[in-house]
Amino acid sequence: MVKKKAKYIVAVVGATGAVGNEMIATLEQRNFPVEKLRLFASERSEGKNLEFKGSEIPVESLNESSFKGIDIALFSAGAERSKIWAPVAAKSGCVVVDNSSQWRMDPEVPLVVPEVNSHDLKWHKGIIANPNCSTIQMVVVLKPIHDAAKIKRVVVTTFQSVSGTGKKAMDELLQQTTDILNFKEAKCNVYPHQIAFNVLPHIDKFLENGYTKEEMKMVNETRKIMGDNSIRLTATTVRVPVFRCHSESLNIETEKKITANEVRAVLSKAPGIVVFDAPEKNIYPLPVDVAGKDETYVGRIRADESIDNGINMWIVADNLRKGAALNAVQIAEKLIEMAK
Repeated sequence: MVKKKAKYIVAVVGATGAVGNEMIATLEQRNFPVEKLRLFASERSEGKNLEFKGSEIPVESLNESSFKGIDIALFSAGAERSKIWAPVAAKSGCVVVDNSSQWRMDPEVPLVVPEVNSHDLKWHKGIIANPNCSTIQMVVVLKPIHDAAKIKRVVVTTFQSVSGTGKKAMDELLQQTTDILNFKEAKCNVYPHQIAFNVLPHIDKFLENGYTKEEMKMVNETRKIMGDNSIRLTATTVRVPVFRCHSESLNIETEKKITANEVRAVLSKAPGIVVFDAPEKNIYPLPVDVAGKDETYVGRIRADESIDNGINMWIVADNLRKGAALNAVQIAEKLIEMAK
């Protein structure tokens, strides 16, 4: 448990990756009360310097004693490294907020989006899981609607940017785009098919039920975060040639009738949401406008005329911020708010 202090010793594990970089930037931008920041990454990054609040901080490699004296560690180093090092950190008395998939469905580990279920932080045992990026932005929007009209079923199609895969994928999109515009052959190293000028209905591995792991993550994580196994959800996840921001088309069926205007009113009052919805003026959320923003943007809110209690909408959020780094930092902020 985090103890009440004026300032905290914070670590970022996986500091040199896209999300790790964003975690460092978010800590600075939100003026998190950092007494000392320590940065960790793989051995090949050891000795590299990263900037925080005007100071150069050296990147260290991990060892068994790395977490002694650290209060909070933000992990974004992948599931394998998290499986090894998160328990080591927790055993050292550090609270871990982990961005990988390793701990999300562990019944002993809370899976938290602060706007939705910050109360689950009360029962953590040293490790807290950050949900999947596509799940986070969706549940931020679903929660106020569920509270108002109880959600029965959700059909979601995602349009996910390449930064969700990482820096190598961003480099591949840039290189493929350059090559194709220069009449060269596009080479595929990160994805099984060309991503430039294309869309891939394939994120993560395919499972026996025909869904991908990413799609089933959305199903299972949503129920855990919302604390309601009765919500039925089906997902199709698609990778698109966009560098940053995930977009989602949501179809929501509720038990109680709720109109499009009532949804706009409910969402306008909800934390972490911007209703950006005037399609007659060509106003709706776009990745190019939402990149770098903290909120989840919602537009194209309208009744589903094919069923009695249905609503359609379009949502966009920055997957590196709310979908990863920001949510992790917000969890840390809640922890120090709850500290005794």
